[in-house]
Amino acid sequence: MSSRTLFYLGDTAHKCVFGTAQLCRPKLQTLQYRQIRSLRKLSFSPKAQTQTPFPNGICVETGTVQPARLLKHLGFTIMFSGASIAGAAIWEYERIRSQTYKMIHRFRQFHNSNVCKRTGWRGQMETWWRNLTEGQKVFAPICFINVVVFLAWRVPVLQKSMMRYFCANPASSVSCWPMVLSTFSHYTIFHLAANMYVLHSFSTLAVSTLGKEQFLALYLSSGVVSSFASHVYKTMIGTPGLSLGASGAILGVLGFICAQYPDIQLNIIFLPMLPFTGDMAIKGIMILDCLGCILGWKYFDHAAHLGGVLFGMFWQAWGNAYIWQKREPLLTLWHSIREPRKSQ
Repeated sequence: MSSRTLFYLGDTAHKCVFGTAQLCRPKLQTLQYRQIRSLRKLSFSPKAQTQTPFPNGICVETGTVQPARLLKHLGFTIMFSGASIAGAAIWEYERIRSQTYKMIHRFRQFHNSNVCKRTGWRGQMETWWRNLTEGQKVFAPICFINVVVFLAWRVPVLQKSMMRYFCANPASSVSCWPMVLSTFSHYTIFHLAANMYVLHSFSTLAVSTLGKEQFLALYLSSGVVSSFASHVYKTMIGTPGLSLGASGAILGVLGFICAQYPDIQLNIIFLPMLPFTGDMAIKGIMILDCLGCILGWKYFDHAAHLGGVLFGMFWQAWGNAYIWQKREPLLTLWHSIREPRKSQ
């Protein structure tokens, strides 16, 4: 197995840079940054939710979170993960069906061969896209979405909405969809670049192992599971805070790869002379995150990282064989809905 680069940084609010982004405090302004940081030192009020005002009319909801509310987050996590897996299975079915359809109707292939080739920048883009690996083709739209969200943080009029919908916060009145949207949210260019670099490093290997559909299901599910783990941890220790970044989702992919290929050679980008195996990497990450949770370290969202890694390892050990490989009943149902006459 060829050597691959492992690059982990730090999050900056609760999900921000560690391979993806888990502990990320949005630096809206110097004053805002300090106020957000000070939230961790505030004791919770008896009320379930309060609002801490910030400049420009931005408010961050804080306060005690009742443990029973985690049931709502757990339900959303299960439903979203299930929908991601089911959607990926149907996507794979449709792709294979389309390919089969084209093989049967050879006249379409003949027709396509006579289509005029594009020229100029469109032709160059088409050639560039065809030369990408399947992993790079999956990585490209994920990276594009992250870049768009990153640019949205730079629009002052959108910052209130970004804080509300693109930062995971268990105390927020809108606390479910941000568990997913926050995994595509980065505030600093360094945080975005670090996470996308790590994802790009492993995307080709992961997609060649899982297929692009299962890879996307694993990525999305790992992201929402890591957010749920962060919510559970922050609720248990009573620490408010915002979370954003893709580290949980990326660590899910990394956890799968390191469990699937424990002898794969990795290295840190700035220390290429110190290689280590995937097995060593995953153990080191888990030990670090466990210590971070126990000792209450604040720089990374260690709970989210740990949740992402564990889900990736779970998928390699059990999920792939007993969930993804058992998707035939779902595809049979989908086929009966799509082709009702042929099914009868």
